[in-house]
Amino acid sequence: MGPPGLPRRLLADPEMRAACADRDFARIFQLAKRKGGFHPSRIARACELTPSRVGEVMKGRPKITNMVVIERIADGLRIPGRMLGLADRSWEGPHPRAGSPVMVDPAYTSRPARDAPTENTLDDILAIAAGSRATPNVLRSLQVSIEDYWRRDDQHGGEALRPAVIGQLRYVMGVIRDAVDPNYRRSLHGIAAELARLAGWTYFDARQYSAAQGYFTESLRFAREIDDRTFIANVLACLSLQATYQDKPQDAITLARAAQDNARSAGGTPRLLAMLSVREAFGHASAHDREAAHRAITEAHRHFGCIADGDGDPAWVRYFDHTKLTVDTGIVLGRLNEAGAAEPLIAEGLKAEPMANLRGRAFHTFWLARTQLQRREVELACATAGEALALTAAIESPRVVAHLHEFCRLLRPYRSSASAAELSDRITGMAE
Repeated sequence: MGPPGLPRRLLADPEMRAACADRDFARIFQLAKRKGGFHPSRIARACELTPSRVGEVMKGRPKITNMVVIERIADGLRIPGRMLGLADRSWEGPHPRAGSPVMVDPAYTSRPARDAPTENTLDDILAIAAGSRATPNVLRSLQVSIEDYWRRDDQHGGEALRPAVIGQLRYVMGVIRDAVDPNYRRSLHGIAAELARLAGWTYFDARQYSAAQGYFTESLRFAREIDDRTFIANVLACLSLQATYQDKPQDAITLARAAQDNARSAGGTPRLLAMLSVREAFGHASAHDREAAHRAITEAHRHFGCIADGDGDPAWVRYFDHTKLTVDTGIVLGRLNEAGAAEPLIAEGLKAEPMANLRGRAFHTFWLARTQLQRREVELACATAGEALALTAAIESPRVVAHLHEFCRLLRPYRSSASAAELSDRITGMAE
């Protein structure tokens, strides 16, 4: 057997770099076999997997999202951690010098070797200064950073935030390793869960669903460590929403119901249960189950009507206010092609939505345009979609861009209209 790990020429291969950036282990294993001479049995031995499991992965079923397994693959095949969005592995030496053929995705910026001080990241400097110690000030600073990340994500999308979020997640993981006080460890696990969820969300918004699921799963693991069932419900709700985008409505429904079970077992607040009911409604609407979708929406409004001062809502669910419930109800009705009921709800929500939330406004403006088109109000729908297109120019959200391309396809029967043709040309000029 040759030296351990994949050859450097293969790690430098653009196809392999892309597969690692996407955490597409089917392609990684296929390339390892085709270009590196690693047959399934050798991959299995190196990664502590069974040959049958490797064969299933190479066929694309099921996908690998468990972080422990991902780390075993990185170590077994000697794939640098930063290529897979992991911390540096224990076997890694100094990073390649400039000009080295091994390249990695910049979204996975990782900690450089100690003999390259000029490449240290801000997170490394802060970690050294803090001595990786958990203190009340450190915890407050981390929580404030998370709140700021979410605000900026709402305003402009998360593409530019992702390297900082992942870097801070690694920093927190280092602090967790050094923390002795159980109260600090619990707080740090909660912060790590929030950062991992945010990292997953940025990948979801970028339509990189495999990477998103990996971070959402990591977030679940952190939350499970401290038995935070309400936060587990929150992450399952994210996974449910992603499943609707992947055209997996039954998965979306199952995940939303599992989220509700976790929330109820922990005494979840009415606001949280209302949000989770809406996520279930999205799944039913995607499955074209009108009756079940209406039941879930009714349940969401019932829960929301029970909200009282002093409920103790977690900070991460406070965004779900009356405006959000109104807009989401309209979106569910729009998915059910009940445009007459959907349009005024979405329009009402848009009037009350904060102007600074550019991505949310772009997303909801698209849905307003779609309901208007369902009502055959072509000129009005095109004007509304034009507003969404203008908002999209100020944000980084491939998810919103994909919705606009979807609208362009819906316009095909109306291309004889000058406004429809002009808007279609503008949207077509955008990269999907």
